[in-house]
Amino acid sequence: MADRKPIESWLTDMDGVLIHEGVPIPGADAFLKKLRESGKPFLVLTNNSMYTPRDLHARLRRMGLDVPIESIWTSALATAQFLDDQRPCGSAYVIGEAGLTTALHDIGYILTDHEPDYVVLGETRTYSFEAMTKAVRLILGGARFICTNPDETGPSTEGPLPATGAVAALITQATGKKPYFAGKPNPLMMRTGLNAIGAHSESSAMIGDRMDTDVLAGMEAGMQTFLVLTGLTRPDQVEDFPYRPSQVLDSIADLVDRV
Repeated sequence: MADRKPIESWLTDMDGVLIHEGVPIPGADAFLKKLRESGKPFLVLTNNSMYTPRDLHARLRRMGLDVPIESIWTSALATAQFLDDQRPCGSAYVIGEAGLTTALHDIGYILTDHEPDYVVLGETRTYSFEAMTKAVRLILGGARFICTNPDETGPSTEGPLPATGAVAALITQATGKKPYFAGKPNPLMMRTGLNAIGAHSESSAMIGDRMDTDVLAGMEAGMQTFLVLTGLTRPDQVEDFPYRPSQVLDSIADLVDRV
């Protein structure tokens, strides 16, 4: 096997890698500082579509982590990029928060419940029966079903919350239509992110805390992959998967000297 090219750009997940339950993980600030000083392009990724990059920049900054707005890539942005490529200036009925609606507005989409091209489902803390019923009827009427990510649960300080994938399953059961998921583990999110920073997969690395999303998406996009053990995947679970990361590390702190 040929040697990998030196890593010239970095992609890293946010929750479980840089922060955990609203608290920075030790080494995250040093890693980000080293990236900024190096001048190497990088992105902080999240499957959560609720927040805009500007929102996340402010949230991270309050935690002491400085991530430029242009270095934040969300599943909402990946979804918007996908829809812009597929059907420019289309229309969508959206269930989601500002992160998703802003991303779609920015590509020129019309948000409507009148014969939309797509039903787009994203993260929200206020899933309503009325909105889900409308989504079901629009999909049965011919709208295409798109989902920002397949995560079935999301983290909170009180415990797991139902997330986009769980609501998507409900709509699928009611319509018989499965959605196209734009976020991780779809390598599309990685490839659109790499394109956004002008990077190439052969010289890029993905850091994540989940084998089934971060490592899988990075591997399928052709990147080196680093699994850190500060999030959801435990060391004994790595062997449960039919694929492996390039390297397993205790935390992001172990990568500071690799930048």
